[in-house]
Amino acid sequence: MELRCGGVGSQTVGRRMDGDSRDGGGGGCKDAGSEDYENLPTSASLSTHMTAGAMAGILEHSVMYPVDSVKTRMQSLNPDPKAQYTSVYGALKKIIRTEGFWRPLRGLNVMMLGAGPAHALYFACYENMKRTLNAVFHHQGNSHLANGIAGSMATLLHDAVMNPAEVVKQRLQMYDSPHRSALRCVWTVWRTEGLGAFYRSYTTQLTMNIPFQSIHFITYEFLQEQVNPHRGYNPQSHIISGGLAGALAAAATTPLDVCKTLLNTQENMALNLANISGRLSGMANAFRMVYQLNGLPGYFKGMQARIIYQMPSTAISWSVYEFFKYFLTKHKLESRTPY
Repeated sequence: MELRCGGVGSQTVGRRMDGDSRDGGGGGCKDAGSEDYENLPTSASLSTHMTAGAMAGILEHSVMYPVDSVKTRMQSLNPDPKAQYTSVYGALKKIIRTEGFWRPLRGLNVMMLGAGPAHALYFACYENMKRTLNAVFHHQGNSHLANGIAGSMATLLHDAVMNPAEVVKQRLQMYDSPHRSALRCVWTVWRTEGLGAFYRSYTTQLTMNIPFQSIHFITYEFLQEQVNPHRGYNPQSHIISGGLAGALAAAATTPLDVCKTLLNTQENMALNLANISGRLSGMANAFRMVYQLNGLPGYFKGMQARIIYQMPSTAISWSVYEFFKYFLTKHKLESRTPY
């Protein structure tokens, strides 16, 4: 983002919130009272990244939760005949008609509880790692390698917090779930399967989310360079870049998401059909079981729902995150300005 000062003919120094800078020519001086995103400091504080990230995570998952419920069901390997769907809209309509208006929202509370702290750590880690690694790999400008590594590191923290919430959420989302509330689900899983059940899919989650987030962040930063080169606060560019980055990453990692859903839900009908007694664990076993039951098409179950979910999700996440980063940083700047 640019910080302009000086009179006619003076040099313009372009500064961005992620710490990179570019030099350009000429320009007039902006009034000190007309502070906007371009005039903010070169980096936001840790608390700003965490607060903006938490808000982004909560809003993203709240708005898109009904579609997430449909995605979980559409990835079922051996669904009940009453829970077979051909489209996202048709699935939502059928769920509401047969199971009640609020059914697609069951588990939303536990997801919001996990999404806030998980996304706070996620964005704070990403921003700080990106700034540090860009200085190491690419002293001036933007390194895609740095963005990919920073996204992967942020995923480790994010998934450590989110994985238990994902397990509870997906069990509540399944058709004819025996769990009637998040607390009862947590207690039942803890009592019958132990603490490890909440992290049974953690390695699969990481195996999915590390490539997902690498593709996501690299694509987002690349698109920002094309449509928003000065990296100012531009809602349209954040929405477009975020949505396209999320769609591409979602399509590429759908097979891993199918395996993660199987490990999280421990789908009884599918396990019985595959003659598996007890609990399924391990990504390799999940991959074999998906192929055994559904062949290659099984790895792409629910891909349409996943893209429909992820595209607006990442658009919402980035636009909300960038807005709160802008708003909070500007507020802090104004509070330090003497009147």
